[in-house]
Amino acid sequence: MRQPLTQPRMIPHLAEFAAKMARAGMKPLVIETFGHYYRRLVGGESGLIHDADILPVQRAEIPRAADLTGYADAGRRALKQAVRIVLNGGLGTSMGLVGPKSLLNVKGRLTFLQIILRQAELASARIALMNSFNTHAATLSEITKLKPVRPPLFFLQHKFPKILQGELAPAHWPRNRELEWNPPGHGDVYAALYASGMLQKLLDEGVHYGFICNSDNLGAGIDEALLGYFAEKRLPFMMEVAEKTPSDVKGGHLARHRNGRLLLREAAQCPKEEIAAFQDIQRYCFFNTNNIWVNLAFLKELIVRERIIDLPMIVNPKTLDPRDDKSPPVFQIETAMGSGSLLFEGAAAVNVARSRFLPVKTCNDLLAVRSDCFVYSEREGLRLS
Repeated sequence: MRQPLTQPRMIPHLAEFAAKMARAGMKPLVIETFGHYYRRLVGGESGLIHDADILPVQRAEIPRAADLTGYADAGRRALKQAVRIVLNGGLGTSMGLVGPKSLLNVKGRLTFLQIILRQAELASARIALMNSFNTHAATLSEITKLKPVRPPLFFLQHKFPKILQGELAPAHWPRNRELEWNPPGHGDVYAALYASGMLQKLLDEGVHYGFICNSDNLGAGIDEALLGYFAEKRLPFMMEVAEKTPSDVKGGHLARHRNGRLLLREAAQCPKEEIAAFQDIQRYCFFNTNNIWVNLAFLKELIVRERIIDLPMIVNPKTLDPRDDKSPPVFQIETAMGSGSLLFEGAAAVNVARSRFLPVKTCNDLLAVRSDCFVYSEREGLRLS
């Protein structure tokens, strides 16, 4: 049996981290999860995934979404058992924003949030927003103003304490205590669903299929054929992937672990000496669109059995204040939700059209979406003109 992860057990500073997280109101599951990763970091693990430990995935192995249209009827029958879970924790700091990115006007006077709510209304689909501590209040205020016919559900993303690189102790920054914390990556969605009680609430309401996507990707939505395929095949987990082009060399890619399970390797998990292989789009031909399907009952069973969600660790070296290069160097522990494929026996992937992946990550992306290059309609969503 795994030992309780919050006990110090000869690990310097672990008790300090646990106490700090408890004072901040973090749930035991989150504290144990961080403790698990911290033990691995102290033990010398880097979170890197080497080429020798993975195998490329061939195109013929992954079914094409275009060939799954026959499952649309099953998807329509399953709609009442589905929820769209939208990751709404981003502030868009890389775009110079100080508020939630989802409240930015993206097409005419419509914001990301307004479009997402309208998509859910037209599909008669449930929607749940995973907000961060930075976006929650502003998002709630906006929802109050919009008064949607079916208000979304809400739950909060957690936060991890930053780790000083030298002594691996908790970071302290009295001038701005919030900078002592970092978002744990979108892999936190699974623990956040469980710890918040949202997972059990959805299951109690007969909701079994979760579709997870980013708020800034207006190409995403509950596709009836994909939902039908996911439900009919009784899959525990399914990742939407798209074929790489030369412009996608930096993105994370799909691979297969030596144990046979599907795996996602992000750029931060690739050793520097293997970056050429990582960027070889013939070798690693699929990238993760960050559109994920998960069977909620399977997810609950996994967490109850394992007590934590043990996703592959990403160790991100940063400065404590991202705007101050002279502030102390820290490690940020993060995880990616796509790497959940490694945890579920029978996890699958599906090759989707590029139109399912239209994220807005930069100001140039936003200008392109606002231009005549893209058209928006309530029925078809955002599409290239």
